[in-house]
Amino acid sequence: MLDRLSPRMLFLIALAVPIAGCTNQQVDSISISPTTQTLAVGQTIQFTATGSTGHGSSGTPTTSNVTDQCTWTSSVPGVATVNSSGLATGVAAGTTTITATINGYTGTLSTTATVTVTGTNTGIGTVSGITALNIIPGSQSVTYPGETSQFIAIGTATSVATAVGQGTTTITAIYQNPGGGSTITGTAQFTVNGGTNEAYTAVEMIPNSQSVSASGQTGQFLALATLGSSGLQEDVTNSANITWLSSIPSIATITSGQPAGNGVVTGVSEGADTISIELKNADGSIVSNSGSVDVTLTPAPEPLLSLTILPGSITVDNLQDTGQFLAIGTYSSSPTVRDLTNSVTWSSDVPNIFPVNTNGTGTANPGADAGVVTAEGVGSAVIIAEATDPNTGSIQTASATFSCPLVLPTATTAGSCYPGSQAPALLSTLTVYNEGLNTTDWLVTAPSATGTPDVLHCGPYSSTAGFGGSVCVASYPSPTNTVGPIEVVLTAPATGAAFGGWSYNCLPSTPTGTILTAPPYYTAAGPNYCVVYLTTNDTVGAIFN
Repeated sequence: MLDRLSPRMLFLIALAVPIAGCTNQQVDSISISPTTQTLAVGQTIQFTATGSTGHGSSGTPTTSNVTDQCTWTSSVPGVATVNSSGLATGVAAGTTTITATINGYTGTLSTTATVTVTGTNTGIGTVSGITALNIIPGSQSVTYPGETSQFIAIGTATSVATAVGQGTTTITAIYQNPGGGSTITGTAQFTVNGGTNEAYTAVEMIPNSQSVSASGQTGQFLALATLGSSGLQEDVTNSANITWLSSIPSIATITSGQPAGNGVVTGVSEGADTISIELKNADGSIVSNSGSVDVTLTPAPEPLLSLTILPGSITVDNLQDTGQFLAIGTYSSSPTVRDLTNSVTWSSDVPNIFPVNTNGTGTANPGADAGVVTAEGVGSAVIIAEATDPNTGSIQTASATFSCPLVLPTATTAGSCYPGSQAPALLSTLTVYNEGLNTTDWLVTAPSATGTPDVLHCGPYSSTAGFGGSVCVASYPSPTNTVGPIEVVLTAPATGAAFGGWSYNCLPSTPTGTILTAPPYYTAAGPNYCVVYLTTNDTVGAIFN
């Protein structure tokens, strides 16, 4: 049989062999981009694999994108995952290796990249904190109905827009914060240059019901219309063809007929109201729907406007010295300034050298001295306080600096923060606890040794959004042979709890620490004060009945 094949036929067969084998197995090597990447939890990064083909020839190798031909894996999927297209997503704090593998010219080829996940993404991963949503690109156009185009909503997911009829529409990404909070939207323009318009067959209100305060609190309703047989939905909140109606404007008003900002309901007086929408098609037909709003007399939740750390910087001279920071929140109504030291989350950008105490969910001692930084080495750190507004979900942050500069001692200077500068006992601790039956509205506070107020803040009572725990601890400098005891004045403010006295080691005093020599030593209504002379670690009990 073979001797019947002509030389021309054999030549064609020889040509066909390398042509049929020209697949990804011709790749000599692959590379990955980027080679390193840092992500927050919930963030993504697209990796690209590039193949080089040359088989050792003297000519210039050719390169091509082989991302979709590779097998993608993550060494620690619990830190970051990667899909078949090379898109990696941060899952939890840690480090993982992303590997791209391909069957190449010389066998199996692979290349790697390193992904570091830094922790919770408060802006995106922690969805309750989303305050803005962006769509990219801002506008797109297609030629005919039936064509599609890709939009990306930063902070949520991707979305595909499909042309249905001629005209321009607004593409809206909608996100409703869980557990209450505002509806977040992002918009972009989508234009269909040719074709005919499709009629709306239904319109929906999102959300279907809301509750606002009669003090003028507002809420946002959105309108989504369904288009014809395609079933696609379009945001028509601000369409010129939609009308928003309130059945009882004396209870709630609704914005309508504006170029933008329609669907905003405002509480006027207590009661229940029906909000309706009517959407007119080009042929004059109307689709409609309705929702409800409950207007209450409850004051509108006030937002946390800003967060400040006091003082702005602390410098210590010895290793293992500590410094106390306070977190002060500013609100829109009285009391406008509130101590949030024990309720914010504290962090240090150099936690191994300058750790900072923080209180959080699951903390064994929620009344511990939050905001206290310890110098375990030399240098400086940025100390960050972060507070999440429980009403709006917004996040406020503030920062300060803490430093322990290295200065070696000389014959004439003492130096600072050098090895050996730490004293064997630099700190004493003062512990305060409630030994009474009342555990709901008691409070004890104390300043630092340098006069910073409210360093010790113990008790569940919280008229100013500050809170502590049933046992609280604060750090103070240890007395030396040449310096007397540290004098600390404890305060039990008037909270409504019936005060029953101090333990024997805290002497009833005036607000300035002058010991009372005659009764009454305390009153049930308060405020009450006592002074403790701290020479070593000490514990004080307060009785609330």
